[in-house]
Amino acid sequence: MKNHNLFAALRAAFPSSLDDVAVETDNGLSYSWRDLERGTAMLANLLASLGLPAGARVAVQVEKSVEAMMLYLATLRAGYVFLPLNTAYQSAEIEYFIGNAEPSVMVCSSKNFGWVSKIAFKAGTRNVFTLDDDRTGSLLERAAHCSDRHEPVQRQADDLAAILYTSGTTGRSKGAMLTHGNMLSNALVLKDYWGWKKGDVLIHALPIFHVHGLFVAIHGALINGSKMIWLAKFDPKLVVRKLPEATVFMGVPTLYVRLLAEAGLTREACRNMRLFVAGSAPLLIETFNEWKERTGHTILERYGMSETVMLTSNPYQGAERRGGTVGFALPGVSLRVQGDDGQPLPAGEIGGIQVKGPNVFKGYWRMPEKTKEEFTADGYFKTGDVGKIDERGYIVIVGRSKDLIISGGYNVYPAEIEGYINDMPGVAESALVGVPHPDFGEVGVAVVIAKPGASLEGGRIVGELKSRLANFKIPKQCFVVSELPRNTMGKVQKNLLREQYKGLFA
Repeated sequence: MKNHNLFAALRAAFPSSLDDVAVETDNGLSYSWRDLERGTAMLANLLASLGLPAGARVAVQVEKSVEAMMLYLATLRAGYVFLPLNTAYQSAEIEYFIGNAEPSVMVCSSKNFGWVSKIAFKAGTRNVFTLDDDRTGSLLERAAHCSDRHEPVQRQADDLAAILYTSGTTGRSKGAMLTHGNMLSNALVLKDYWGWKKGDVLIHALPIFHVHGLFVAIHGALINGSKMIWLAKFDPKLVVRKLPEATVFMGVPTLYVRLLAEAGLTREACRNMRLFVAGSAPLLIETFNEWKERTGHTILERYGMSETVMLTSNPYQGAERRGGTVGFALPGVSLRVQGDDGQPLPAGEIGGIQVKGPNVFKGYWRMPEKTKEEFTADGYFKTGDVGKIDERGYIVIVGRSKDLIISGGYNVYPAEIEGYINDMPGVAESALVGVPHPDFGEVGVAVVIAKPGASLEGGRIVGELKSRLANFKIPKQCFVVSELPRNTMGKVQKNLLREQYKGLFA
């Protein structure tokens, strides 16, 4: 019987010489393919020894490290469900995720053990481990006693492999359920589409708690048996220094802007590079053009989301990579643009983007009604993005429904932040809008009305949010005003607020 466990497919792609270097870190460590094989086996055996229920969730909020990647691979290998959590999340957010996903295992940084374990144990999580980025923590101490041999657990393509929380446009986050089949199909399509070949080396400079760094980058390198140059944090000077040793780089637009500020970024530095991929947020055409001029390379822009992994991509070869577009639907993916009446729109007309394919998720965790709502009768997923297909067939994303803000590649949903602001004493109402920012692409600006007789201060509201929410969600500025612009229905006109504050960071 064929094993559809994603780990089994990744493991089968390891090179025949297991003693070759698989990962080289920025602090001088190197891990062989054998180290990955043994490390994931020991961690998988540790998980198996805990007597977890079938389909148990393993929630992880730790700093980026090779061991954290091994924990992800070990969770797949052992047949459990991986739940990555952004390292910036604070207690209110973690409490919600643990309460909603009910993980059997929680792994956190030692420095957060006090408050995280309290939340986890209270919610009924039986096992809480620590894992730090210097190869210490109770997880590794326990795994050290486990066997380094392990047979990947049998899984069907439709079995759950990971849950990714995507902040809710209407407030609370939803858990997108991705299967072994979703992720394997996408990894294989991209291997082919992006021309991965023997000898490729990836610079991995992304966080590993969302799709881009955890799935697209890691699966891409592993399914090709390619070495990774692993950077714990993005450092533009170090990336430029490492470019001559690599062939592939993936980044969010903010990283490309920062690399362009480095004098060392030249055609010579990029001489061995084969591919630069950008995604997670729109790439400005100026960045696209300046990159081409400086390096001689054309950035390949693609489009995906937590619910679908990758959906579209500019071509690697055979056709033009067009700035301002996200290319064509990937092989096996069906994409259409529909009007409000549910009818397909002709080329050039703007409407809602809908997709269908083996990469599209199974639905939202414990939200059958929401899942049903987000799919059409004929099985297409409504992405919530608005776009068009141009006369040459290239897909252009023109905006996002529901006012989503993408800041530095991270999704910020105004409804969530407004909820926290509106709960503060003295606040009558608030509105959060995204405005252009030279470094992050877009940042949030909060506009707040006080209750009669209350006195509010923008700086204090921002300070209060900092103690409760991840940093990327914090508005860069907060203004207290007497009234918000409204339409005849009384709805706040966010477009007018965006217009009013758009020059703040110009």
